[in-house]
Amino acid sequence: MKTIDTLIAEGVAGRRVFVRADLNVPLAGDGDAARTITDDGRIRAVLPTLRALLAAGARVVVASHLGRPKGAPEPRFSLAPVAARLGELLGQDVAFAADTDGESARATVAALGDGQVALLENLRFSPGETSKDDAERAAFADRLAELADLYVGDGFGAVHRKHASVFDLPARLPHAAGELIATEVGVLRRLTDEVSRPYAVVLGGAKVSDKLGVIDHLLERADRILVGGGMVFTFLKAQGHEVGSSLLQEDQLPVVREYLERAEKRGVEFVLPVDVVAAASFPDLESKASADPAVVPADAIPAGLMGLDIGPESGALYAAKLADAATVFWNGPMGVFEHPEFAAGTRAVAQGLLDSSAFTVVGGGDSAAAVRLLGFDENAFGHISTGGGASLEYLEGKTLPGLVALED
Repeated sequence: MKTIDTLIAEGVAGRRVFVRADLNVPLAGDGDAARTITDDGRIRAVLPTLRALLAAGARVVVASHLGRPKGAPEPRFSLAPVAARLGELLGQDVAFAADTDGESARATVAALGDGQVALLENLRFSPGETSKDDAERAAFADRLAELADLYVGDGFGAVHRKHASVFDLPARLPHAAGELIATEVGVLRRLTDEVSRPYAVVLGGAKVSDKLGVIDHLLERADRILVGGGMVFTFLKAQGHEVGSSLLQEDQLPVVREYLERAEKRGVEFVLPVDVVAAASFPDLESKASADPAVVPADAIPAGLMGLDIGPESGALYAAKLADAATVFWNGPMGVFEHPEFAAGTRAVAQGLLDSSAFTVVGGGDSAAAVRLLGFDENAFGHISTGGGASLEYLEGKTLPGLVALED
């Protein structure tokens, strides 16, 4: 895979470089009104690539998706707030095109000088970006290719998507991987090909169905798997325990039982909570009003109560299970971390990673958001990924279209 260093060494001054970034940041605000960025981590992650290109005199055209618009403009998914924040972080103006491949995009790119940068409007405002029709996707890629001379893939959070700007466009231009993707791939190899043991994996999040593939794959590779979040109640139910009104995927019980049996046969330690923090209803995340939480045994959650976090004993247990690990991959919070009454379990896992001497990887998404929301120093972790979904699919052994497209 060619890297940006090689591309710059070959010369980018005065050339238009299309950078496919992942600027899919969370925004606050309702309706179609202008919204504010609540976490700029993904914007900051692409800065090293952009700064290197700009310093080398490239004319940089940045493109990304945001949210899931249905192939047509939706003001609430505009990248305009991202352009403003990107300009602040770069310390220079960022020209903003009001479309992806139309008159505004062409005029904006044509007006760029050496060392200047522009951001196109949300790629998913065009139906060709996400189309399953190869011809429609290719036609959109052709139009994007007219805006650039070179291509740099640096949107790791999108490399598992067979989208026009990720998969089709690199085939039309000389291409290379940006600094972020090179770093992410290097980290993932340390989790698959070059693992230091003991290897512990912490999995959370809402639904066990979202993690079945990665659990199946990791049962052959991990030494220890710790489970929390809403998905844990399907595991507890599979063991025959009462889970009250907690989130439960009954259709997944047979496969979860099979995983537990496989883990026991292979000697993989499966760690489930011994206590949980529960409440009668899901908490109000806006007002942060008290939800009247109660700590209850994980194997006997009372009827009418739902588990919303692992409990204090479980937090201590999980930290202890991480203490002697050499490698830790964490994907998914342990509870509803956005509410202070249900954040302690996620905090305990994050602190456990920091207290260990392991190479620690925070697998993007809500896990990365939790690290920042709970006030941890991001630099204290081995690596915080920008792509939770991409990381999981890589660990499942799946082929990621965006990485295939960047191969020489």
